[in-house]
Amino acid sequence: MITNRKSVAPPKLLLALSLVAIGVLGIALSVGSGLAGPMDLFDALGDAADPTTRDILLKLRLPRALAAFGTGATLALAGVLMQVLLRNPLADPYILGTSGGAAVAALLTMLAGAGAVLIDIAAFSGALASTLLVFLIARYHGDWAPGRLLLTGVVIAAGWGAVISLILATAPGANIRGILFWLMGDFSFAGNPAPSLTAAGLAIVAGLVLARSLNVLATGDQQATLLGLRVRPVRVGIYLLSSLLTAVAVTTAGTVGFVGLVVPHLVRLLSGADHRVLIPNAALAGGSLLVVADTVARTIAAPRQLPVGAITAVIGVPLFLFLLGRTIPSRDAG
Repeated sequence: MITNRKSVAPPKLLLALSLVAIGVLGIALSVGSGLAGPMDLFDALGDAADPTTRDILLKLRLPRALAAFGTGATLALAGVLMQVLLRNPLADPYILGTSGGAAVAALLTMLAGAGAVLIDIAAFSGALASTLLVFLIARYHGDWAPGRLLLTGVVIAAGWGAVISLILATAPGANIRGILFWLMGDFSFAGNPAPSLTAAGLAIVAGLVLARSLNVLATGDQQATLLGLRVRPVRVGIYLLSSLLTAVAVTTAGTVGFVGLVVPHLVRLLSGADHRVLIPNAALAGGSLLVVADTVARTIAAPRQLPVGAITAVIGVPLFLFLLGRTIPSRDAG
């Protein structure tokens, strides 16, 4: 694991990230290719804006921005949980094949000509089915150790990747663009932010309840057992919670990489590894990062929209390399 050299006081960081979240949401509302601009944002809060401008701000941009924020928060929280579960700082929400199962189910539903609601249901069901499959295979022989779980998840993810390749190779040409955008992350049809925001809020509450157990579990199963923690139920709970968060995120916007990998590292660098501090701050940072990425994706080449997953990769790769340069191995920290 990696540790920080210097941390920011928890209340100050929470306040700063809260202000950043409010700021990026304001920018997302006031920037776009439509007629509504920054000055119209304040008018829309009152009665001065015309109906068209109000609809652009409150019915198009606001739901999309909130959906992006909720999705970023769920991915960041899932990343925090996965890194504790696998005791691997390189773990991310997609490492156990959850997104692959969701993608296969959603793509097959798309090719069948189903509507958005059925696609969302299929994606969520596929994610949960993949989660169950990894869980059953990992538990079939021996203990549910992090190494066994990780290996099982990687193999299942590779299998889903092969199925996705077959779907892309056989799909009609007219459907390829939509499929690729979904695979790379897309908020174009994320009109309902309630599922991702609700999942993020509930996960924050659950994470804070489990925070002390997460702190103990991060030291290793043997040490946690010696300290009186019931390791197996906690690990099962973490796995199920992180998988549900990933399923909600994939259902909302497809596969958006790097948020669940980079944000936990960034927050640990700033505030330390105490999960009572890490969980709410990671949710705010992940939500803000994805709102920024989505705002860039829909404005930088307007009126054409770019896949938000490509933007998070462009942001995430240099940021992760920077974070690696600012951290040291924990065994050398003492």
